[in-house]
This record gives sequence, structure tokens and C-alpha cells, in this order.
Amino acid sequence: MGSVSLKIGDGTARFRRATLWSSAANLLMVFSVLTTNLFALYAFMYSPTHHKNHNQLHAHKNISLISEHLALIIKEIDTSQKKLAQMERDLLGYDTIDISRPIVPPELKLFLNPHPLPLGKDSRSGITQMVSSVGHACHRSIDLLSQYMNYKVGGACPDHSALAQKLLSRGCEPLPRRRCKGWEAARKINGSEIGVDCVGCFRVVKGRSKNDFVVDDVLGLGGIGRVKIGLDVGGGSGEFAARMAEKNVTVITLAMNVDGPFNEFIAARGMFPLHMSLDQRLPFYDNVFDLVRGGGLVPGDGGRAEKLEFLMFDIDRVLRAGGLFWLDNYYCADEERKRTLTRLIERFGYKKLKWVVGEKLHPAGTGKSQVYLSAVLQKPPRGVH
Repeated sequence: MGSVSLKIGDGTARFRRATLWSSAANLLMVFSVLTTNLFALYAFMYSPTHHKNHNQLHAHKNISLISEHLALIIKEIDTSQKKLAQMERDLLGYDTIDISRPIVPPELKLFLNPHPLPLGKDSRSGITQMVSSVGHACHRSIDLLSQYMNYKVGGACPDHSALAQKLLSRGCEPLPRRRCKGWEAARKINGSEIGVDCVGCFRVVKGRSKNDFVVDDVLGLGGIGRVKIGLDVGGGSGEFAARMAEKNVTVITLAMNVDGPFNEFIAARGMFPLHMSLDQRLPFYDNVFDLVRGGGLVPGDGGRAEKLEFLMFDIDRVLRAGGLFWLDNYYCADEERKRTLTRLIERFGYKKLKWVVGEKLHPAGTGKSQVYLSAVLQKPPRGVH
């Protein structure tokens, strides 16, 4: 989910969520100050005719007082503008936490420090220094982040894979770079590493139902032509990437090690894993993929409907016009969830090439059936607005 640069020059980093109520109260306060001063100025300058001679005698004094009053109003306006700017920062979610706390290791401070460009100001971008960044939500996990950045410089990195996973799951991404050597250990995929919700995740061949589309059938839809590159969102064990590799198609698989060592497993199969959560913007340029597949339970779709919207609009951004979005077994917890997704898809104007709603048994073997939606959608061409 987005990142924010942290400047350490004053020993602070800015983060905090402000409430809408406090911002509204501040805005009302600023408005009241401005209104009061304007009425005071009007009352001060107003002069009845029967006091004309008296005012003429004291005109020079009044002008001086008015000038002083105007200066005060200008000062109030300047203060109000600063308060409004702070309100804007609050609404964006920033405030101040002390990055000079004893628990914060020197490596984290060093990473976050601005680094001047060796040749001075860049003529194209106008910048004079490079500012490193970490995830916006890292302020909520400063203790864990400090632990992650605590290592011997130049030595072997501690095995912080579980810690990194926890930070990513809390929205602390991208993580800061580290100056230690990556550790290497032979890892064996075994049952103890696989979560209860991941039963069958590493099976290369799965049982079929009407919701399980055949790759060749999907590629034959919509007259898409030659497919060269694809993206698998929440691709589990990389099975889709492996099947597409047989057709000389390169697929990047987004995976988190939540219920098992997915990234290691995908790499062991010769595929390309990308370790990131779907709360972060997809790190790809616009309109580059011929095919995007959202597999199973699309990550990031829980809670508010807006969260799913952010994900879907980002998928739309990286998918080229005429490309295919394959929604593969999207779990519909209830009818409302299915309607929400359907309405969202209709907003994009995608052509429905295939649309199947059906029941499947729970993958954990509980004997209970669940409703899933599978669809193949084609992105329409759009003009520049």
C-alpha cells in the first residue's frame, strides 16, 4: 500500500492517522478566527458622520491602529494556512514519532538519511538528493522494524524471513534495504510448514469442476493472439506459471509465505516469484501484461469494498487493451459479495467471454460446499481523456 519518505534531519519521522472530527473542528476554528477579525476590522473602520471632525483630528492615529490590526490579521491568516497544511498532512496519515528512540538501530537511521547526488542537482528531475523510503504503515511496527534492522554490517543476515513476513502482512512495505549478506539454507517443504487453510496448495494436479477452466480454452477466447507475458495474482504454488511456461509464456507469480514456503517452492520449479502483498501498488508499468489471473481467494479483498476496488483498478492498469483477466475461483462468501464484485467488473466495461458460478467442496475436506465465481473478461480499448 503506498510508501512515504522519512527525513531524519530533525530526528523525527512523520506518521499518524488523524480523525475526521478533529480536522473538521480545526477547520471550524480557522473559519471563526478569520470571520471575527473581518468583523472587527469593519467595526473599527466604520465612522458615523456626526463624529467626522473628531475622526479627522485623530486620522493619523486611526491609520496607525488599522495598520497594526491588518498586520495581526495577516499573521492570523498565515497561522491558519499552516494549520490547514497540518490538517492535510493529518488526513493523509502522517504525524510525528521519535525515530531517535533507543530501540531504533543506527542502520535504520542511516538508511533513511537523505543522500546528496554526487554531481549536485539533476537537471531533468530537479532533485539534489536521494531520499530512501519505507512503508507508510511501518510506524505501527517500529519495534519489529528495529529488530529487522538489527544486524552486523557486512556479516550474515539473521534469518528474519518470518519477521519480514509479519511486517509485510502489517502493511510495512517496502522494507528498508540491509547491509548484510543473504543467508542460504536448504529448505524442505513439509507438513509442519503448511497452514491448515493450505491443504492441497502444493499439489501439482487438482481435481476439476466446471469452475476450473482449461488453459488452452482460455487462451482461445477473445481472439487475443500471441500471449507473451502474464501476471498471476495470489498464485499459490506457481502451478499456473508452470503450465504457461510449457507454452513459452512468461508468468510472474505474486506470492506470500502465509501458509507455507510458496516463494521457495515457486523458485524451485523454475518460475519467477514476487514476494509482496496486494496492499502495495503492483510494481509494473501500465498496459504491459497480455493476461492477468486472479487465483482462488484474491488477497486484499476482505473488509471494505473499496479495498477490492483499489486492487481491481491496479490490475486494470497493468493489463493491456484486448488482454484477458482470468478470475479463477473467486470465493463468494455470500450473495452480497458476489453482487459487489459483479457491479465492480461492470464499471470497467469488460467483455464477459466466460462466466460460471458453481459450488465446490471445501479444499480442507470438510465435506461442506462453497460458492465460487470463475470468469474470463477482456479489457476494452480506451481513448486518452
